[in-house]
Amino acid sequence: MYPEINRSCTYYSSLILLFMKLILFTIAALFASVCISQNRVQDSLLGFTSKFDFVSGDKVIAMEDFSNAELGDFPANWNTNATAEVVTLPGRPGKWMKINKESVFYPEFIKELPENFTLEFDLGVNPGWNSLPFVLNITNLKSPREYTDYYHYVSWKGVPTVHLELRPAIVDQRAGNSKLIVGKDGNHTINNDVEYNRWDNSSNNFAHISLWRQNRRLRVYLNGEKIWDVQQVFEPGSKYNSITIAMQGSYKLDDYFVLGNLRLAAGAPDTRNKLFKEGKLVSRGILFNPNSDEIKPESYGVLKEIGNVLKDSMVQVKIVGHTDDDGDANLNLDLSKRRAAAVKNYLVGNFGLVADSLVTEGMGESMPLDKINNSIGKANNRRVEFITLPITVKPSGQLKTQPPPKLPITVKPAGKAKTGQSAPKVPITVKPKPKNKN
Repeated sequence: MYPEINRSCTYYSSLILLFMKLILFTIAALFASVCISQNRVQDSLLGFTSKFDFVSGDKVIAMEDFSNAELGDFPANWNTNATAEVVTLPGRPGKWMKINKESVFYPEFIKELPENFTLEFDLGVNPGWNSLPFVLNITNLKSPREYTDYYHYVSWKGVPTVHLELRPAIVDQRAGNSKLIVGKDGNHTINNDVEYNRWDNSSNNFAHISLWRQNRRLRVYLNGEKIWDVQQVFEPGSKYNSITIAMQGSYKLDDYFVLGNLRLAAGAPDTRNKLFKEGKLVSRGILFNPNSDEIKPESYGVLKEIGNVLKDSMVQVKIVGHTDDDGDANLNLDLSKRRAAAVKNYLVGNFGLVADSLVTEGMGESMPLDKINNSIGKANNRRVEFITLPITVKPSGQLKTQPPPKLPITVKPAGKAKTGQSAPKVPITVKPKPKNKN
Protein backbone atom coordinates (compact mmCIF):
# COMPACT_ATOMS: atom_id res chain seq x y z
CA MET A 1 0.00 0.00 0.00
CA TYR A 2 2.88 2.32 0.85
CA PRO A 3 5.90 0.95 -1.09
CA GLU A 4 8.09 3.94 -0.27
CA ILE A 5 7.62 3.39 3.47
CA ASN A 6 8.34 -0.34 3.14
CA ARG A 7 11.51 0.36 1.17
CA SER A 8 12.60 2.91 3.81
CA CYS A 9 11.96 0.46 6.65
CA THR A 10 13.93 -2.22 4.85
CA TYR A 11 16.79 0.18 4.23
CA TYR A 12 16.99 1.39 7.82
CA SER A 13 16.62 -2.13 9.17
CA SER A 14 19.62 -3.17 7.08
CA LEU A 15 21.64 -0.23 8.40
CA ILE A 16 20.74 -1.05 11.99
CA LEU A 17 21.65 -4.72 11.48
CA LEU A 18 24.98 -3.77 9.90
CA PHE A 19 25.72 -1.33 12.72
CA MET A 20 24.97 -4.00 15.34
CA LYS A 21 27.29 -6.45 13.56
CA LEU A 22 30.07 -3.85 13.59
CA ILE A 23 29.57 -3.27 17.33
CA LEU A 24 29.66 -7.02 18.06
CA PHE A 25 32.78 -7.44 15.91
CA THR A 26 34.52 -4.56 17.71
CA ILE A 27 33.64 -5.98 21.13
CA ALA A 28 34.91 -9.42 20.14
CA ALA A 29 38.15 -7.94 18.84
CA LEU A 30 38.68 -5.93 22.02
CA PHE A 31 37.95 -9.00 24.16
CA ALA A 32 40.46 -11.08 22.19
CA SER A 33 43.05 -8.33 22.55
CA VAL A 34 42.54 -8.18 26.31
CA CYS A 35 42.81 -11.97 26.59
CA ILE A 36 46.04 -12.00 24.59
CA SER A 37 47.43 -9.19 26.73
CA GLN A 38 46.47 -11.00 29.94
CA ASN A 39 48.03 -14.23 28.67
CA ARG A 40 51.28 -12.39 27.91
CA VAL A 41 51.29 -10.90 31.41
CA GLN A 42 50.58 -14.30 32.94
CA ASP A 43 53.31 -15.90 30.85
CA SER A 44 55.71 -13.19 31.98
CA LEU A 45 54.83 -13.74 35.63
CA LEU A 46 55.11 -17.51 35.28
CA GLY A 47 58.62 -17.08 33.94
CA PHE A 48 59.69 -15.72 37.32
CA THR A 49 57.92 -18.39 39.36
CA SER A 50 58.02 -22.17 39.21
CA LYS A 51 60.94 -22.57 36.77
CA PHE A 52 63.05 -19.64 37.92
CA ASP A 53 65.70 -21.05 40.28
CA PHE A 54 68.34 -18.30 39.97
CA VAL A 55 69.84 -17.29 43.33
CA SER A 56 72.02 -14.20 43.41
CA GLY A 57 75.46 -14.30 45.07
CA ASP A 58 75.60 -13.22 48.71
CA LYS A 59 78.18 -10.40 48.42
CA VAL A 60 78.16 -7.64 45.81
CA ILE A 61 81.66 -7.07 44.38
CA ALA A 62 80.84 -4.74 41.46
CA MET A 63 77.91 -2.46 40.73
CA GLU A 64 77.07 -0.02 37.94
CA ASP A 65 73.84 1.96 37.78
CA PHE A 66 75.42 5.09 36.21
CA SER A 67 74.01 7.19 39.05
CA ASN A 68 77.28 9.16 39.34
CA ALA A 69 77.60 9.82 35.60
CA GLU A 70 76.49 13.04 33.95
CA LEU A 71 73.75 12.79 31.35
CA GLY A 72 75.20 12.83 27.85
CA ASP A 73 78.68 11.77 29.02
CA PHE A 74 80.55 8.51 28.64
CA PRO A 75 80.69 6.85 32.09
CA ALA A 76 83.88 6.78 34.16
CA ASN A 77 85.66 3.47 34.83
CA TRP A 78 84.71 2.16 31.39
CA ASN A 79 86.84 1.97 28.25
CA THR A 80 85.73 1.77 24.62
CA ASN A 81 86.97 2.02 21.06
CA ALA A 82 83.92 4.10 20.06
CA THR A 83 81.40 6.01 22.16
CA ALA A 84 78.19 5.78 24.19
CA GLU A 85 76.23 8.15 26.40
CA VAL A 86 74.38 8.07 29.69
CA VAL A 87 70.64 8.77 29.29
CA THR A 88 67.34 8.61 31.12
CA LEU A 89 64.30 6.82 29.70
CA PRO A 90 60.60 7.72 29.93
CA GLY A 91 58.85 5.45 32.42
CA ARG A 92 62.08 3.74 33.50
CA PRO A 93 63.86 4.63 36.75
CA GLY A 94 67.55 5.46 36.94
CA LYS A 95 70.17 6.07 34.27
CA TRP A 96 71.21 3.91 31.34
CA MET A 97 74.12 3.63 28.90
CA LYS A 98 72.89 3.99 25.33
CA ILE A 99 74.88 2.10 22.66
CA ASN A 100 74.08 2.75 19.00
CA LYS A 101 77.36 2.27 17.11
CA GLU A 102 79.66 -0.64 16.37
CA SER A 103 81.78 -0.79 19.50
CA VAL A 104 83.26 -2.81 22.37
CA PHE A 105 83.14 -1.75 26.03
CA TYR A 106 85.31 -2.81 28.94
CA PRO A 107 84.17 -2.19 32.55
CA GLU A 108 87.54 -1.58 34.19
CA PHE A 109 86.07 -1.87 37.71
CA ILE A 110 85.61 -5.65 37.24
CA LYS A 111 89.03 -7.10 37.95
CA GLU A 112 88.27 -10.63 39.14
CA LEU A 113 85.62 -13.28 38.55
CA PRO A 114 85.46 -15.97 41.25
CA GLU A 115 84.59 -19.60 40.58
CA ASN A 116 81.09 -18.96 41.92
CA PHE A 117 79.49 -15.69 40.84
CA THR A 118 76.28 -14.17 39.50
CA LEU A 119 76.06 -11.35 36.98
CA GLU A 120 72.81 -9.47 36.35
CA PHE A 121 71.88 -6.56 34.14
CA ASP A 122 68.94 -5.00 32.32
CA LEU A 123 69.01 -4.69 28.54
CA GLY A 124 66.59 -2.83 26.29
CA VAL A 125 66.11 -1.94 22.62
CA ASN A 126 64.12 0.76 20.89
CA PRO A 127 60.63 -0.19 19.61
CA GLY A 128 60.94 -1.40 16.05
CA TRP A 129 64.57 -2.49 16.54
CA ASN A 130 65.89 -4.83 13.82
CA SER A 131 69.67 -5.14 13.94
CA LEU A 132 72.59 -7.31 15.07
CA PRO A 133 72.97 -8.96 18.49
CA PHE A 134 74.28 -7.69 21.81
CA VAL A 135 77.45 -9.55 22.88
CA LEU A 136 78.95 -10.45 26.27
CA ASN A 137 82.41 -12.04 26.60
CA ILE A 138 83.90 -13.62 29.73
CA THR A 139 87.66 -14.07 29.51
CA ASN A 140 91.07 -13.45 31.10
CA LEU A 141 92.73 -10.19 30.07
CA LYS A 142 96.47 -10.23 30.66
CA SER A 143 96.51 -6.50 29.91
CA PRO A 144 93.63 -3.99 29.87
CA ARG A 145 94.63 -3.04 26.33
CA GLU A 146 93.61 -6.51 25.10
CA TYR A 147 89.89 -5.80 25.52
CA THR A 148 89.46 -5.01 21.80
CA ASP A 149 90.31 -8.65 21.03
CA TYR A 150 86.95 -9.55 22.61
CA TYR A 151 84.49 -7.76 20.36
CA HIS A 152 81.36 -9.01 18.59
CA TYR A 153 83.91 -11.58 17.42
CA VAL A 154 86.76 -13.11 19.47
CA SER A 155 90.42 -13.27 18.49
CA TRP A 156 90.99 -16.82 19.68
CA LYS A 157 94.56 -16.67 21.06
CA GLY A 158 94.67 -19.63 23.40
CA VAL A 159 92.78 -17.92 26.25
CA PRO A 160 89.61 -19.74 27.45
CA THR A 161 86.65 -17.48 26.60
CA VAL A 162 82.86 -17.61 26.85
CA HIS A 163 81.10 -15.70 24.03
CA LEU A 164 77.35 -15.05 24.49
CA GLU A 165 75.09 -13.30 21.97
CA LEU A 166 71.56 -12.04 22.72
CA ARG A 167 69.01 -10.73 20.24
CA PRO A 168 65.30 -9.90 20.78
CA ALA A 169 62.49 -11.33 18.70
CA ILE A 170 61.20 -9.36 15.72
CA VAL A 171 57.42 -9.37 16.12
CA ASP A 172 55.63 -11.30 13.34
CA GLN A 173 58.98 -12.23 11.74
CA ARG A 174 61.25 -14.38 13.91
CA ALA A 175 61.91 -15.51 17.48
CA GLY A 176 64.59 -14.05 19.68
CA ASN A 177 67.79 -16.04 19.75
CA SER A 178 71.01 -16.50 21.69
CA LYS A 179 74.31 -18.04 20.59
CA LEU A 180 76.86 -19.58 22.97
CA ILE A 181 80.45 -20.18 21.79
CA VAL A 182 83.11 -21.58 24.13
CA GLY A 183 86.75 -22.23 23.29
CA LYS A 184 90.25 -20.83 23.30
CA ASP A 185 91.92 -21.47 19.92
CA GLY A 186 89.16 -21.55 17.32
CA ASN A 187 88.32 -25.21 17.87
CA HIS A 188 85.14 -24.54 19.82
CA THR A 189 84.03 -26.96 22.52
CA ILE A 190 80.53 -25.42 22.42
CA ASN A 191 78.82 -23.65 19.52
CA ASN A 192 75.03 -23.64 19.70
CA ASP A 193 71.88 -21.49 19.35
CA VAL A 194 68.59 -21.30 21.26
CA GLU A 195 65.36 -19.35 20.65
CA TYR A 196 62.91 -17.58 22.96
CA ASN A 197 59.96 -15.17 22.84
CA ARG A 198 60.19 -13.35 26.17
CA TRP A 199 62.02 -10.36 24.70
CA ASP A 200 61.00 -8.56 21.51
CA ASN A 201 61.18 -5.27 19.65
CA SER A 202 57.66 -4.18 20.56
CA SER A 203 55.91 -3.86 23.93
CA ASN A 204 58.27 -6.33 25.67
CA ASN A 205 61.49 -4.57 24.65
CA PHE A 206 63.36 -4.85 27.97
CA ALA A 207 65.03 -7.97 29.34
CA HIS A 208 66.51 -8.83 32.71
CA ILE A 209 69.55 -11.05 32.13
CA SER A 210 70.88 -13.30 34.90
CA LEU A 211 74.10 -15.34 34.58
CA TRP A 212 75.15 -17.86 37.21
CA ARG A 213 78.53 -19.55 37.27
CA GLN A 214 79.08 -22.49 39.60
CA ASN A 215 82.57 -23.83 38.98
CA ARG A 216 82.34 -25.20 35.40
CA ARG A 217 78.59 -24.83 35.03
CA LEU A 218 76.88 -21.82 33.39
CA ARG A 219 73.18 -20.97 33.60
CA VAL A 220 71.66 -18.00 31.78
CA TYR A 221 68.14 -16.66 32.33
CA LEU A 222 66.26 -14.10 30.23
CA ASN A 223 63.15 -12.54 31.81
CA GLY A 224 62.88 -15.59 34.05
CA GLU A 225 63.29 -18.21 31.32
CA LYS A 226 66.33 -20.45 31.59
CA ILE A 227 67.82 -20.30 28.09
CA TRP A 228 71.18 -21.98 28.86
CA ASP A 229 72.23 -24.61 31.41
CA VAL A 230 75.52 -26.15 30.31
CA GLN A 231 77.64 -28.23 32.67
CA GLN A 232 81.13 -27.86 31.16
CA VAL A 233 81.65 -24.25 30.08
CA PHE A 234 84.46 -22.87 32.22
CA GLU A 235 87.78 -24.61 31.86
CA PRO A 236 89.02 -26.09 35.17
CA GLY A 237 92.14 -24.41 36.53
CA SER A 238 91.81 -21.44 34.17
CA LYS A 239 91.48 -17.88 35.38
CA TYR A 240 88.67 -15.54 34.29
CA ASN A 241 89.00 -11.91 35.35
CA SER A 242 87.09 -9.69 32.92
CA ILE A 243 83.99 -9.15 30.86
CA THR A 244 83.50 -7.11 27.70
CA ILE A 245 80.28 -6.14 25.96
CA ALA A 246 79.92 -5.27 22.30
CA MET A 247 77.56 -4.21 19.55
CA GLN A 248 78.28 -5.25 15.98
CA GLY A 249 76.43 -2.33 14.48
CA SER A 250 72.92 -1.73 13.24
CA TYR A 251 70.95 -1.88 10.03
CA LYS A 252 69.22 1.39 10.94
CA LEU A 253 70.90 4.51 12.34
CA ASP A 254 68.29 4.96 15.06
CA ASP A 255 68.53 1.40 16.45
CA TYR A 256 70.19 1.12 19.87
CA PHE A 257 70.70 -0.95 23.02
CA VAL A 258 70.45 0.46 26.54
CA LEU A 259 72.29 -1.18 29.44
CA GLY A 260 71.54 -0.65 33.13
CA ASN A 261 71.65 -2.02 36.68
CA LEU A 262 74.73 -4.20 36.24
CA ARG A 263 75.41 -6.22 39.39
CA LEU A 264 78.20 -8.75 40.04
CA ALA A 265 78.03 -10.83 43.22
CA ALA A 266 80.22 -13.61 44.63
CA GLY A 267 79.40 -16.67 46.67
CA ALA A 268 77.56 -19.93 46.35
CA PRO A 269 74.16 -20.09 48.10
CA ASP A 270 74.04 -22.27 51.22
CA THR A 271 70.65 -21.34 52.63
CA ARG A 272 69.96 -24.37 54.81
CA ASN A 273 73.36 -24.38 56.51
CA LYS A 274 73.30 -20.64 57.21
CA LEU A 275 69.79 -20.71 58.65
CA PHE A 276 69.98 -23.83 60.80
CA LYS A 277 73.67 -24.09 61.74
CA GLU A 278 74.86 -20.51 61.73
CA GLY A 279 71.45 -19.12 62.70
CA LYS A 280 71.52 -16.22 60.24
CA LEU A 281 71.12 -15.76 56.51
CA VAL A 282 71.96 -12.44 54.86
CA SER A 283 70.33 -12.01 51.46
CA ARG A 284 71.14 -9.28 48.96
CA GLY A 285 69.22 -11.04 46.21
CA ILE A 286 65.77 -9.87 47.35
CA LEU A 287 65.43 -6.70 45.32
CA PHE A 288 62.84 -3.93 45.52
CA ASN A 289 61.80 -1.09 43.28
CA PRO A 290 63.44 2.20 44.32
CA ASN A 291 61.95 3.73 47.50
CA SER A 292 59.28 1.02 47.52
CA ASP A 293 58.36 -2.22 49.27
CA GLU A 294 57.38 -3.80 45.92
CA ILE A 295 59.51 -6.90 45.37
CA LYS A 296 61.09 -7.23 41.93
CA PRO A 297 60.18 -10.45 40.05
CA GLU A 298 63.83 -11.47 39.66
CA SER A 299 63.90 -12.02 43.46
CA TYR A 300 61.70 -15.11 43.12
CA GLY A 301 64.53 -17.64 42.97
CA VAL A 302 65.93 -16.46 46.32
CA LEU A 303 62.48 -16.38 47.97
CA LYS A 304 61.67 -19.81 46.55
CA GLU A 305 64.80 -21.35 48.07
CA ILE A 306 64.19 -19.71 51.47
CA GLY A 307 60.50 -20.67 51.42
CA ASN A 308 61.23 -24.31 50.58
CA VAL A 309 63.80 -24.55 53.37
CA LEU A 310 61.53 -22.96 55.98
CA LYS A 311 58.20 -24.58 55.14
CA ASP A 312 59.28 -28.00 56.45
CA SER A 313 60.98 -26.64 59.58
CA MET A 314 59.56 -25.96 63.02
CA VAL A 315 61.58 -22.84 63.80
CA GLN A 316 60.57 -19.22 64.11
CA VAL A 317 62.47 -16.70 62.01
CA LYS A 318 62.85 -12.95 62.36
CA ILE A 319 63.00 -11.07 59.04
CA VAL A 320 64.98 -7.85 59.33
CA GLY A 321 65.03 -5.19 56.62
CA HIS A 322 68.01 -2.87 56.08
CA THR A 323 68.51 0.10 53.74
CA ASP A 324 71.47 2.22 52.67
CA ASP A 325 71.93 5.76 54.01
CA ASP A 326 70.52 7.64 51.03
CA GLY A 327 67.70 9.99 52.03
CA ASP A 328 66.02 10.66 55.36
CA ALA A 329 66.78 8.26 58.22
CA ASN A 330 63.17 8.11 59.44
CA LEU A 331 61.88 7.37 55.95
CA ASN A 332 64.51 4.64 55.58
CA LEU A 333 63.45 3.11 58.89
CA ASP A 334 59.82 2.98 57.75
CA LEU A 335 60.86 1.59 54.35
CA SER A 336 62.90 -1.20 55.95
CA LYS A 337 59.91 -2.19 58.11
CA ARG A 338 57.61 -2.30 55.11
CA ARG A 339 60.09 -4.34 53.08
CA ALA A 340 60.47 -6.91 55.85
CA ALA A 341 56.67 -7.17 56.08
CA ALA A 342 56.43 -7.57 52.29
CA VAL A 343 58.88 -10.49 52.39
CA LYS A 344 56.89 -12.15 55.19
CA ASN A 345 53.61 -11.73 53.31
CA TYR A 346 55.17 -13.16 50.15
CA LEU A 347 56.52 -16.24 51.94
CA VAL A 348 53.22 -16.86 53.74
CA GLY A 349 51.11 -16.29 50.64
CA ASN A 350 53.20 -18.26 48.16
CA PHE A 351 54.88 -21.04 50.14
CA GLY A 352 52.36 -21.83 52.88
CA LEU A 353 54.50 -20.76 55.82
CA VAL A 354 52.70 -20.28 59.14
CA ALA A 355 52.28 -16.53 59.67
CA ASP A 356 53.15 -16.79 63.39
CA SER A 357 56.47 -18.41 62.51
CA LEU A 358 57.72 -15.16 60.97
CA VAL A 359 58.25 -11.90 62.82
CA THR A 360 59.52 -8.74 61.19
CA GLU A 361 61.68 -5.79 62.10
CA GLY A 362 63.19 -2.84 60.26
CA MET A 363 66.54 -1.29 61.10
CA GLY A 364 66.71 1.34 58.36
CA GLU A 365 70.27 2.58 57.79
CA SER A 366 71.39 2.09 61.41
CA MET A 367 73.38 -1.15 60.96
CA PRO A 368 75.58 -0.93 57.83
CA LEU A 369 77.82 -3.92 57.10
CA ASP A 370 79.89 -2.11 54.50
CA LYS A 371 81.45 1.17 55.61
CA ILE A 372 82.54 2.22 52.11
CA ASN A 373 80.18 4.91 50.87
CA ASN A 374 79.96 4.00 47.19
CA SER A 375 77.53 2.07 44.99
CA ILE A 376 79.01 -1.29 46.02
CA GLY A 377 78.85 -0.45 49.71
CA LYS A 378 75.28 0.77 49.39
CA ALA A 379 74.26 -2.39 47.51
CA ASN A 380 75.74 -4.57 50.27
CA ASN A 381 73.94 -2.57 52.97
CA ARG A 382 70.56 -2.96 51.23
CA ARG A 383 69.74 -6.41 52.48
CA VAL A 384 67.21 -8.68 54.17
CA GLU A 385 68.35 -10.85 57.07
CA PHE A 386 66.72 -14.04 58.33
CA ILE A 387 67.55 -14.86 61.97
CA THR A 388 66.40 -18.10 63.58
CA LEU A 389 64.88 -17.78 67.07
CA PRO A 390 64.83 -20.36 69.93
CA ILE A 391 61.14 -21.06 69.36
CA THR A 392 59.47 -24.00 67.65
CA VAL A 393 56.25 -23.83 65.67
CA LYS A 394 53.63 -26.53 66.01
CA PRO A 395 51.76 -27.62 62.87
CA SER A 396 48.69 -25.74 64.16
CA GLY A 397 50.70 -22.53 64.11
CA GLN A 398 51.16 -22.29 67.90
CA LEU A 399 54.54 -21.24 69.21
CA LYS A 400 56.44 -23.02 71.94
CA THR A 401 59.54 -21.61 73.60
CA GLN A 402 62.21 -24.20 74.24
CA PRO A 403 63.03 -24.39 77.98
CA PRO A 404 66.68 -24.53 79.05
CA PRO A 405 67.91 -28.09 79.60
CA LYS A 406 67.89 -29.43 83.18
CA LEU A 407 71.21 -30.64 84.48
CA PRO A 408 70.90 -34.18 85.90
CA ILE A 409 72.80 -33.27 89.09
CA THR A 410 71.57 -32.85 92.66
CA VAL A 411 73.61 -31.42 95.54
CA LYS A 412 73.15 -32.43 99.18
CA PRO A 413 73.27 -29.82 101.96
CA ALA A 414 76.52 -31.29 103.24
CA GLY A 415 78.19 -30.21 100.00
CA LYS A 416 78.48 -33.63 98.42
CA ALA A 417 77.01 -34.06 95.00
CA LYS A 418 75.61 -37.06 93.25
CA THR A 419 74.45 -37.60 89.72
CA GLY A 420 70.76 -37.94 88.81
CA GLN A 421 69.19 -41.20 87.91
CA SER A 422 69.23 -40.62 84.13
CA ALA A 423 72.75 -39.28 83.85
CA PRO A 424 75.89 -41.36 83.51
CA LYS A 425 77.68 -41.94 86.79
CA VAL A 426 80.43 -39.37 86.96
CA PRO A 427 82.16 -38.81 90.31
CA ILE A 428 81.65 -35.19 91.34
CA THR A 429 82.99 -33.61 94.50
CA VAL A 430 82.43 -30.17 95.91
CA LYS A 431 85.36 -28.68 97.81
CA PRO A 432 84.65 -26.54 100.92
CA LYS A 433 85.22 -22.82 100.54
CA PRO A 434 88.63 -21.66 101.76
CA LYS A 435 88.74 -19.59 104.96
CA ASN A 436 89.46 -15.90 104.74
CA LYS A 437 93.05 -15.31 105.92
CA ASN A 438 92.53 -11.59 106.77
